[in-house]
Amino acid sequence: MGTEEMLGNIVRNRLRARLDAAVAALPAPLRTPAMLVDLDAFDANAADLVRRANGTPLRVASKSLRVPALLQRALSRPGFHGVLAYSLREALWLHDQLITDDIVMGYPSVDRGSLSTLVASPSAASSITLMIDSVDHLEVIDSVRSSKAVSIRIAIDVDAGLRVSGQHVGPKRSPLHDTSAVVDLARAVVQRPGFTLVGVMTYEGQVAGVPDDVPGQRAKSMIVRRLKAASVEQLKVRRHAIEAALRQVAPLEFWNAGGSGSVESSASDPVVTEVAAGSGLLVPGLFDNYQAFRPRPAAFFAVPVVRRPSPSVVTVAGGGFIASGPVGADRAPIPWAPPGLHLSGVEGAGEVQTPLTGHPASTLKVGDLVWFRHAKSGELFEHTNSVHLLSGAEIVDEVPSYRGTGNSF
Repeated sequence: MGTEEMLGNIVRNRLRARLDAAVAALPAPLRTPAMLVDLDAFDANAADLVRRANGTPLRVASKSLRVPALLQRALSRPGFHGVLAYSLREALWLHDQLITDDIVMGYPSVDRGSLSTLVASPSAASSITLMIDSVDHLEVIDSVRSSKAVSIRIAIDVDAGLRVSGQHVGPKRSPLHDTSAVVDLARAVVQRPGFTLVGVMTYEGQVAGVPDDVPGQRAKSMIVRRLKAASVEQLKVRRHAIEAALRQVAPLEFWNAGGSGSVESSASDPVVTEVAAGSGLLVPGLFDNYQAFRPRPAAFFAVPVVRRPSPSVVTVAGGGFIASGPVGADRAPIPWAPPGLHLSGVEGAGEVQTPLTGHPASTLKVGDLVWFRHAKSGELFEHTNSVHLLSGAEIVDEVPSYRGTGNSF
């Protein structure tokens, strides 16, 4: 075991002691699986994101939190403003709850019921910006309204992928890549009654969402870093050209870009006026191995040991919260504390039971807690109604998730 791993295990053992002591002190027995957010780590991550943004405002990506109290906590900090929402029903709810009056949809919506609510509410329409990448989206919006008295705020999602030798590298999102196509859609927006073009998004997921310093994968990590550098440079040139062309069509309020993994490069582009961030606040497993930053894990869930099939194996209750994305081992939850536990290659993380191996298994007793981290941020809280908030050594609050408020967006 190397020095770095030994120090990491010391930190994780101390974390386990702090988490176990905090939940043991709760007045009522802990219900498991128990979800917990370490506010000290959350605040430290928020401060680091602001530092990395170097003066560029950060817009909170709500899909990476899904807990109203955490959204409000982030928004209360200098350097953060507004929410990047993932569902129009969610955006309307955030507006109704007065959590923020500055909401940008991160994705197009064809939810006609929610669009009907939006176009009928001058207040909501002035607070929520819809995202589009084609005239078809305008058609859907117009199909639900009989009057165009309420102007709908529109932002255009521009493809931010890297093009190399005719190949596209990056998320398969918007069909808009060339400047001419973006300008054509912008003109369609400004010429159409009842719409106001206010912003642009360029999400470089191939930079923001791909680890580039993975242990044991030195060659691959080097290739990823080179692709990221090429993508950043190519995108800066394209952004500048698109921005200059759009300036002749309409004045823009904002240009959104990036994510937690690309804060520095996104913020360094003079065209960009705000950077999205969410996962960097909670730090799921997929955000462990980035060269640019070393954040602190802040979100955990606990499940109890329920039996011991053998001296070297323990079985915990459930915990099979598999993350979205390409199927693979990196989408499974990570047994985190005590350190040294591993999922079984045969059973993995199960719906109602999860066997664990590794040297700590021999010391765990029935009823002991094992603390896990989820692979992705936000998705964890779709599995719970409430989240415990830890500050220092104490649980200071229990707050509802979106699901706990009766919502499933």
